[in-house]
Amino acid sequence: MARLASFTSKAPAPAPFMSQSVTCNGFVFASGSLGLDPESGEFVAGSTYDRARQSLQNLAAVLESAGTSLSKVIKVNIFLSKMDYITEVNRAYAEFFVTDPKPARSCVAVAELPKGAEMEIELVAEA
Repeated sequence: MARLASFTSKAPAPAPFMSQSVTCNGFVFASGSLGLDPESGEFVAGSTYDRARQSLQNLAAVLESAGTSLSKVIKVNIFLSKMDYITEVNRAYAEFFVTDPKPARSCVAVAELPKGAEMEIELVAEA
């Protein structure tokens, strides 16, 4: 089974030990996105909602570079540093996943996220 990594400058550059996404067996596995600005690599200003929107925009760009789109997402995992952030993340999420069937989804609180982020979103899509 072949694996193909994709890259786009429309999303933050990945760390040297990971890919933005990997396509394998008809699925695209996108690495987690923290809501960073693709150019500066810094968190976008504003609220958790703003960073969740940026995270999803980054993931949309990653999927596009892999030849797919958010409309083909089948599973989303959301990690929060506090469950208090769920309302703002859900508000952004609802703007991106409008049509049915919506993706399967998990959302969990974790002790800590990279760079002190309040949320991270990763997803799996059909290729």
